[in-house]
Amino acid sequence: MRITTHTQVSVDGVMQGNGGRDGDLDPGFERGGWALPLFDAKSIAYVDEVYQRADAFLFGRRTFELFARYWGTMAPGAAPVADALNARPKYLASNTITHPGWADTTVLSGDLATAIRELKAGPDGELQVHGSGALIRWLLENNLVDEISLLVLPVIVGDGTRLFPATGPDQALELVESRAFPTGIALQTYRPTGRPTYAN
Repeated sequence: MRITTHTQVSVDGVMQGNGGRDGDLDPGFERGGWALPLFDAKSIAYVDEVYQRADAFLFGRRTFELFARYWGTMAPGAAPVADALNARPKYLASNTITHPGWADTTVLSGDLATAIRELKAGPDGELQVHGSGALIRWLLENNLVDEISLLVLPVIVGDGTRLFPATGPDQALELVESRAFPTGIALQTYRPTGRPTYAN
């Protein structure tokens, strides 16, 4: 399986609270909900299509809890994203959750790198990671990501957790797709290609 990551980020790289305020998962973060007002019919259709092409999903704990509480409670036919999430296998990277409570979820604990490499060595398909910033950073550090898709929204949030930390490993990227949507959302899809080349 190919691991693809899909993240909504602001121009200043914030990914926290894109969908709305959540006092349980984001206590004290007052700028939640910055992404939703910027979506239009075409960008929503793109997001729906992305979820539909997934063969399985991989989550970190925080995003899993948020998605299970929201998408996981929807009836069939309520939304394309919910239908995809509820119909396909889900994998949760967590050493604290033992009973996930969302149907068709397998918890990956202990030696996470080995477990994910086994998934990657399985049948062809796309294992999607949505949100899950800490997990994405860990996957990149362990060279487990095949493709990175960023939906960059035209807003500077100015506060909140960013996808990439101030310091971390470097990574060269090859642009494989780029497009813009009517409200100014920009899609950028990259393939990691190893270490960058630096000028002397």
